[in-house]
Amino acid sequence: MKQYSLFLFLLIIIFLFTGGCSRKIYQVAYPTLNDGRYDTEFPYKSCAKELEKISQSIRKLSSIAYYRSYIFKPAASITVDSIIANNYKKYISREIYFNNSVIGTATVIYYMRRHVALLTCAHIVDFPDTVYTYHYDESEEKNPFIQSVSFKVKQNNFVADLPERGELKILAMDAKIDIAILGMIFQENSNYPISVFEYPFGKANELEWGSFVYVIGYPKGHKMVTRGIVSQPNRGGDGAFIVDALFNRGFSGGIVVAIKDGVPNFELVGIAGSAAADFFQYIAPPESLDKLGYSTHVPYEGDVYVKLEKQLNYGITFVVPSEQIRDFMKKNLDILEDKGFNMSFITN
Repeated sequence: MKQYSLFLFLLIIIFLFTGGCSRKIYQVAYPTLNDGRYDTEFPYKSCAKELEKISQSIRKLSSIAYYRSYIFKPAASITVDSIIANNYKKYISREIYFNNSVIGTATVIYYMRRHVALLTCAHIVDFPDTVYTYHYDESEEKNPFIQSVSFKVKQNNFVADLPERGELKILAMDAKIDIAILGMIFQENSNYPISVFEYPFGKANELEWGSFVYVIGYPKGHKMVTRGIVSQPNRGGDGAFIVDALFNRGFSGGIVVAIKDGVPNFELVGIAGSAAADFFQYIAPPESLDKLGYSTHVPYEGDVYVKLEKQLNYGITFVVPSEQIRDFMKKNLDILEDKGFNMSFITN
């Protein structure tokens, strides 16, 4: 009987100890999330539904610019002034056509009365109207004579899964801070089911070292969500920051969201702008050769081109902060409204 009583006493002690600790940890740990700061820890509960909802507003953006290019021999001595004065055509030695294409990410931030607008990075759609290349002399110094001039003849920006072919126009853009808003007006009055990003714009300058964020975009054309940790918060005093998310081509324009005071309190704190990269040049045949299936066993004797290759340094992603996005939108409210897009409620 004494042994049974002793055993029962020990069970009660163990229960009180373990149960009391578990309850204490639960009551102390979770309320600490309610501190008005962005969370630095992994979410304490599932946020799959919230991330799925956010991801439905994310779209793959494709932009293609088509160019007509004229080639000049050194003896032609064509300068920029010659091009501006339209005094060059009789000196053209060769005419070629080419295109540049970029794939990135855009987020639907506005959809009302057949008008839809998306937020993205400017560098995805910012193709120059005119491109010059120059001849070099024997000492490898660039001289003032033009080797080629390329004129942009057309540009298409489109989201394939938007209705009516999804071709977008640039509504407002600032290349310096790398922000653009694209839009289109549907011809039909049908109410197409289009998901809009409905979470609030946050304050990137309140992020801290180690703040936890999610990045959603289209790396290599595939919709993906990844996570990152904030470094160098508020770098430069404008709210900009760096995350260690694995950036791939196509992630530009991808949305960066943080959690404040626990799930489901997501806020937009920026868009993924660019990654650190190294650049190098190499000589290669024309891109069309890949489509022809040229045999690797046959020596190639055709034209070769100098190409610029960008090698990404993964894990260093620079983010355009929400403060710059909000200021950009406020600055362009009148321009956007003149085009039929009243977005004043987004910046409030």
